[in-house]
Amino acid sequence: MEAVFAILVGLFFAAGIYLMLSRHIIRILLGVVLFGNAVNLLIFTNGRLMREVPPIITEGLDVPAGAVANPLPQALILTAIVISFSFFAFLLVLAYRAYQEIGTDDTDGMRVAEPADDGLPPMGY
Repeated sequence: MEAVFAILVGLFFAAGIYLMLSRHIIRILLGVVLFGNAVNLLIFTNGRLMREVPPIITEGLDVPAGAVANPLPQALILTAIVISFSFFAFLLVLAYRAYQEIGTDDTDGMRVAEPADDGLPPMGY
């Protein structure tokens, strides 16, 4: 099962990087989301996939009686999901406001700081 998740993580990383190299802001944002999901799956897979009981210690014991699931990767992933969702919402609003202001979602068309009719900057000193 871990091999399937490793291939899925690789596909998510590849698709995320491909989308982030695009010229359109929406594709870049979707690439960031896929990249974040790939990282979450990578952490989840590194925490070992196993069907064990929840990490609950019964009364009177100092350690669990048998093998239990590792709660740390699950807690890290839940925190990362919340943070990545809020980050995506912020980037989505930022992209929408940029589209309203400039009128395009193409990154080449967003170069308002670089006038189109000026020459290139000096290549050396």
